[in-house]
Amino acid sequence: MCLFRILKKRLAMRQFTVLLIGVVLMGCQKKESSQLEAGVYRGAFEAQDNETIPFTFEVISPTLVKLHNAEEVIDVDEIEYKNDSVYMHIPVFESVISATVDKDKMTGFYIKPNSGKKVPFSATLGTDRFIADGPSLVDVTGNWETIFSPYSEEDRYIAKGIFKQEGSHVTGTFRTTTGDYRYLEGVMDGNQLKLSTFDGSHAFLFVASTTDSTMSGMFYSGNHWKEPFVAKRNENYELPDEDSLTFLKEGYDKVDFSFKDTNGQMVSLNDAMFKDKVVVVQLMGSWCPNCLDETRYLSEYYKGHKAEGVEFVALAFEYAKTEELALKAIKRLQERIEVEYPILLAQFGSSDKSKAQEKLPMLNHVWSYPTTIFIDKKGQVRKIHTGFNGPATGEKYEEFKINFEAFINTLLKE
Repeated sequence: MCLFRILKKRLAMRQFTVLLIGVVLMGCQKKESSQLEAGVYRGAFEAQDNETIPFTFEVISPTLVKLHNAEEVIDVDEIEYKNDSVYMHIPVFESVISATVDKDKMTGFYIKPNSGKKVPFSATLGTDRFIADGPSLVDVTGNWETIFSPYSEEDRYIAKGIFKQEGSHVTGTFRTTTGDYRYLEGVMDGNQLKLSTFDGSHAFLFVASTTDSTMSGMFYSGNHWKEPFVAKRNENYELPDEDSLTFLKEGYDKVDFSFKDTNGQMVSLNDAMFKDKVVVVQLMGSWCPNCLDETRYLSEYYKGHKAEGVEFVALAFEYAKTEELALKAIKRLQERIEVEYPILLAQFGSSDKSKAQEKLPMLNHVWSYPTTIFIDKKGQVRKIHTGFNGPATGEKYEEFKINFEAFINTLLKE
């Protein structure tokens, strides 16, 4: 009896050991399956009216994802895995995609913690951004005179659509008086124009019924905003001059401020580093894609020309709820794109432009982030440029760079 009991106990122990090994192996397999498979995915965010905002991204490896919008490629290299979930932290911006992974599918949310926004998200391996149901019936290549919110006097604003179409594939952007809507990509499906982008901070969708000369449609931003727009073809259409929108109020001839840098030191235009220098003051936010485009350009320019007598300083208007979070966002921006000039925290808790104008009472209005102020060696404001025409605007971006460098050179020679 004793021997029988011993054998029975050993058999039970073996069965338990086999079961334990099986559980461990299953746990390992589950962990492996949670990692993203390589390939091109179609991601989608929920919008209003049962619409979705599609975008494409390529998984190069479990720790590197590339977001694609026309010619734009954004590397996402801050990726974490926990159990069956993946967390993709978008570069520079404080947003994150949190999703469960099931083989070649993802389901979760796009989250912006500081603003409290949360948008349902899904993705599937191996599908296109848009799929046209039929042949293209319209070619939208060219310039389009556009009005957003055309039926509201309070909300309406003008824009310029700039598009290029090859077959049914369409790329381009909408320029406004304060910036642009980044790299848009999509299709002409019959007479339906469909364009989208996801730059890490904003998810946009434009849908419009088109003819050879008109458009009428809806613009969606995430799941929290939509507005109608109309457009007509106009190859000669131009927006107002960006240098005429913001200016000094009567009685002022200088800009003055004093804000903390990321080390807690107060910085003012009266500091020695700015004396007898040409100074460029950038009004921006770490959350702003157009500001990111401008900061990349200004940062590269500064590195190549700082020895010539030009200085840059940025004033950040952050919606992060606390000073600590705002400074963290600024430092993240500085580190990711290697900004060598100081970025000062001008405001946190709100990025409201009217509040920004209160911080700089000598300005008539802050219309846009970014806004760029050019100051000569004597401390006089010589020009204020509203908005920024980023790389997605093509020729306009190249024109901006030429004009920027020419104007700085003129001030340096004085």
